[in-house]
Amino acid sequence: MKATSRFVVLVLMLSALPAHATVYYVAVGGLGGEPDYEQRFGALIKDVAKILEESSGNVKVYAVSGAEATRARVTELMGQVAAQAKPEDDFLLLLVGHGTFDGVEYKLNLVGPDLSGAELASLCNRVPARRQMIVNTTSASGGSLAALQKPGRGVVASTKSGTEKNATAFARYWVEALRDANADVDKNESISALEAFQYATRKTADFYESQKRLATEHAIFDDTGKSTEGVRAGSTETGQGLLLSSFTLVRIGAAQRAAADPAKRALFDKKEELERQIDTLKYQKAAMADDDYRRQLTAALLELARVQQELDK
Repeated sequence: MKATSRFVVLVLMLSALPAHATVYYVAVGGLGGEPDYEQRFGALIKDVAKILEESSGNVKVYAVSGAEATRARVTELMGQVAAQAKPEDDFLLLLVGHGTFDGVEYKLNLVGPDLSGAELASLCNRVPARRQMIVNTTSASGGSLAALQKPGRGVVASTKSGTEKNATAFARYWVEALRDANADVDKNESISALEAFQYATRKTADFYESQKRLATEHAIFDDTGKSTEGVRAGSTETGQGLLLSSFTLVRIGAAQRAAADPAKRALFDKKEELERQIDTLKYQKAAMADDDYRRQLTAALLELARVQQELDK
């Protein structure tokens, strides 16, 4: 594929996002098997649901864990989202718990019958939202990548393959990223999926180092639908990371207040649109003439500064 057309689909997605689109979240805490894991998985799902429900913007959160985390219940919740969501909305599925991989098929461990990677993909395919994110923090989650990935969908896995089978630390650090301002690397008061991935990856590595233990998990992602093995960092050459960087998980500080203020919401939407345009330009740089790139980037940065000044009044 030529460089000039490599990002066409994503560029159109990002530039055409309407104001006030709804973000649908489904958070699933799977079977723990032991009291410690049951408590841990349930607490993470409760925490993430609370964080998301208290965040500003149009969000709808569906969460299930413990004895209620059955195949039938997860299917029911996904059906509700599929019936409610529109193409212009965003959708994120978070999986916490244990997973298995037999060398061919990944399965999410649930109370009763499990859900395979292919079945999870089928449920997500029924959701009409064009921009989707699946964050699989379970053990062996790398084994789900091939089944879940598709263009327009970002997939995060806490392990690089299905053979990393230990319970993961990545899950708790992903949730922690949503409430830690240090995760906001670009200081725009919004935490993106890419920033959460970077934060959780760094914290996970620090955890194993501090415990003087050999790391048994290595998180990966794919948001182009093309990488069979996933990647660990974004790349302007391949387009990896563009969707994750534009997918806002939560807003903090003044951004959260502005998004919740009807008088400032239109300006705030414009600010986020300009930030997406700037991110997209950076990924397109290699395919653009230098003068054209500088002209468009300068214009977007100046307009962003003007909008920010209005928001600060």
